[in-house]
Amino acid sequence: MPTLDSVADSLYGLDPGEFIAARTEYAAQARESGDRELTAAIGRLRKPTVAAWLVNLLARERADELGVLLELGDALRTAQRTLSGRDLRTLSTQRRQVISALERDVTELASERGRNVSESALREVAQTLNAALADPAIADRVRAGRLDAIIEPSSIGDLGGFGDLLSAPLSVVPERTASRSERTVARADRAAERAELNEATTAAEDARRAVERARTAAAEADQELARHEAEVAALQEKLLHAEQQRKFARRAVAAAKKDVTAAEREASAAEAEVVRLGRRRSPE
Repeated sequence: MPTLDSVADSLYGLDPGEFIAARTEYAAQARESGDRELTAAIGRLRKPTVAAWLVNLLARERADELGVLLELGDALRTAQRTLSGRDLRTLSTQRRQVISALERDVTELASERGRNVSESALREVAQTLNAALADPAIADRVRAGRLDAIIEPSSIGDLGGFGDLLSAPLSVVPERTASRSERTVARADRAAERAELNEATTAAEDARRAVERARTAAAEADQELARHEAEVAALQEKLLHAEQQRKFARRAVAAAKKDVTAAEREASAAEAEVVRLGRRRSPE
């Protein structure tokens, strides 16, 4: 018999459109087994919003990349405690880069499942990721991949309590942070580089596909041109033949008209002869 954890893990990995039917099936199984408590608990599981489902996808399909982002939260909190404005700025830059990469990842994952991601859904995903940066408890919920709704940051800006220190003067803070923060920055750098490489690779693949489409279109255009040129050649040949036939017809018309004129003269002469002979035979 499945447990509530296993059921929740299964349900929140499904497309939101499949959630209700699957939850009903799991609840029916629990009811048939006589476990009323589990039946009720399954019934209380809420269908995830699209944005929550997208965050769950990241937790399941991009766990390493998501882990890099959530470790940045630890590093940001360390930098906050040590009043390291320089590192806060560096980590904030890395945060934006990694979140942008995760937004691209989630768009790709949704597309593979036949869904388009709206701008509003992407904003909600980013809000939840920023909330996870600010609060370790939220980070644990995000890692679990079982969200049913987005989570908004509860403090200043989109960095929780980190907002004020990001604007602190560099002269009043230490120049180095804990070694863990440095390692996290290095990991974030690599993640950003991977994201940049992936983006460039995608652009190159798109360009190659565009070249193939252009080549296909050019080949089709060549075939179409050849077909029309063949039609033109056939029509030109037919026109030449028609011109020759017209010349023959004109000559035939001229000759026929001459024949008509000659026949008319002969007919006139014959009629005159008839008249003449008729007069000669008349009595005086």
